[in-house]
Amino acid sequence: MSEEYTGEELSDKLLPAVEEQLNSPQTPFVKEHFDRLVESGEEEQEAKKMIALCLVDEVAQMQKETREFDLARYEQMLQFLPILPE
Repeated sequence: MSEEYTGEELSDKLLPAVEEQLNSPQTPFVKEHFDRLVESGEEEQEAKKMIALCLVDEVAQMQKETREFDLARYEQMLQFLPILPE
C-alpha cells in the first residue's frame, strides 16, 4: 500500500534535497532565490520550505504528465516566491 502525504509533509521530506541543491553547482539558481527570500525577511527554514513546496509541485506534475523533471519550470516557480504554487 502506498503512503499518502500532504504537500507540507512532502516538502518536509524534500528538505534534504533542497539542502543539496543549495550547495550544488548544478542548481545555483536555488541558492540565489534562497538568498533573495532571506534578504527580503523570510526565516531560513521558511525559505527552504517554500523551495521544497516548489519541488513538490514539479515532482507532482512530472508524475501526472509522465515526463522528466523540468528544471526550467522549477526555476520559474522559484522566481515567483514567496507566492507559492497552488
